[in-house]
Amino acid sequence: MNVRPDITVEAPCPGWRDALADCDGLCRDAALAAVAAGHPEDCPADIEIGIRLTDDAEMRSLNARYRGLDEATNVLAFPMTFCALGAPRPPGPPLALGDVVLAFETVRGETAAQGKSLADHLSHLVVHGTLHLLGYDHHDEAEALTMEDLETGILAGLGVADPYQADHKQRRAR
Repeated sequence: MNVRPDITVEAPCPGWRDALADCDGLCRDAALAAVAAGHPEDCPADIEIGIRLTDDAEMRSLNARYRGLDEATNVLAFPMTFCALGAPRPPGPPLALGDVVLAFETVRGETAAQGKSLADHLSHLVVHGTLHLLGYDHHDEAEALTMEDLETGILAGLGVADPYQADHKQRRAR
């Protein structure tokens, strides 16, 4: 299937573009790679994804409203359609899969704490969020390993090191 995603990137938080001049391109590349690798066969070819690069204040508000957690988080995914559930392919305009929202201060803080580059961590979180839009999740150990292995492969294709390397070694040693 020839997938043609339309990816829109908004960055109302200027910190993103100040820190990463090509944050839009990084987001698009990561989302395209995730769609190419994780796109279910029964999902329509023409899809839309929104990516919003915001700040901790907006993320905290979203997290409180939709998850009941009064705190910022690094990434939230808001699926509109689950392609993995086998919905019939609607005719007409592209199918809106949903939105991925990332919080600048939280993501930047994680990069410092984890010794990662902001570009690599942004790519990882966009891949992660996009896979959620495609129906992947990590509610249990098996789902988490499947999703993390898929993320690791996608990121390797983007030249990003395995963000789960230590976790995978520890899990598999059990």
